[in-house]
Order: sequence, then structure tokens, then C-alpha cells
Amino acid sequence: MKIMTMFILLSFAFVFAFAQDDEKSNEIRTLSGNKSLGFYGAATIGYSQMEAKDALVIGGRAGLIFNHSTALGLAGYGFFNNLDGYNLPVGGEGWYSLAGGYGGIFIEPILGATKPVHVSFPVLVGMGGVGLVRNVGPGTWEDPWDIEIPENDFFFVLEPAVDLEFNLTSFFRMAATLSYRFTSNVELIGKTPDVLQGWNFGLTFKFGKF
Repeated sequence: MKIMTMFILLSFAFVFAFAQDDEKSNEIRTLSGNKSLGFYGAATIGYSQMEAKDALVIGGRAGLIFNHSTALGLAGYGFFNNLDGYNLPVGGEGWYSLAGGYGGIFIEPILGATKPVHVSFPVLVGMGGVGLVRNVGPGTWEDPWDIEIPENDFFFVLEPAVDLEFNLTSFFRMAATLSYRFTSNVELIGKTPDVLQGWNFGLTFKFGKF
């Protein structure tokens, strides 16, 4: 909870700092006077850790942009974690990985969108699923694998983020992303309830009408 509180306080500090500058701009920022409606689709590739092991997180989001200042839409991500050496109490020898995905709705305040470099604060709220995946085989790439999920669980997720965004062209933006994934407890044999919680670092590529 301390990490979440510090994250939220930092986000609000950025919001208020940039709001001071926006008040000096001649551009109208209110939704009631909105004459701008944009959209974008984005792909994200990121790095995280789950159970002190490297994890790959990939996914994307798509949404509408209101008045250059707020985006609203849907997002979804998948993850994979190498857990080699872990075996269930029952069953044969196997190589296990933690795999799953999550998604939901997001809201994204955008500050200084018309500037070449600016920030945004996407927050995702949703749910997902995770399972222990067993790969059974001799371990050579040319041999087939028998893949099954011996155990799985569902969870709720809240993921606030900070994007440092660069306007590369009028329709293409790239962002360095830092987020923290909060989840409800998961029940998997041999795993702690908070095994999915942690920081994410990544790159986001946005295409659209901004």
C-alpha cells in the first residue's frame, strides 16, 4: 500500500504542475468546449519480474482521445515467466512456467500533448487469469511439446503507469513506460498470493490521430 500511495501522490504532483502551464495556453482544454476527437492504437513490449524471475509482458491498448487531454479505451496484456525447475507435488517430471493475461478499461490523462515531449498517466482497471504451464519433452527445439495447465486462478488488477511520450510524427508516438501492477491474491500451489505484483518497464508505440 505504501508503494501505491507514493505512486498516486507522484502522479497528482505531475498533474498539478502541468496544469499550471496549461492555464497560460490559449487552447481551450475543457470537454464542454471540445472540438477535437482523436484515437489511437498502441502496442507495448515490457519487462517485469515474477517470483524473482524475468518475465516478458506484451499487449496493447486502443482508445479515443478527447480534446488532446484525455484518452479512454480498452487494454490487454499477456505475460510469460520462466519457472524452470519447479514441479507440482503430483505428476511426472516437468518444466513449469507462469503464464497468463489480463485486460480491462483504461483512462489516460495527457499533459502537454502538443509538445514534442510530454507525459501521460494511463490507469488500467480489469481482471485476468494465470496458470502453471508444464512443458513435457526431451528439451530439444525440434521435438514436440505436450503443453497443459495443471493449475490456474483468476485475479483483479489495477495498474497505474507513467508514460514519457515523444511525438515522432503527426500520427506516430513512442513512449517509455513505467507501471506497477497491483493484483488480488492468487492461489497457485507453491506460490505466494502476491506473485503477480510488481514493476513493469517497457516501450509503447502509438499510431493514430492525436
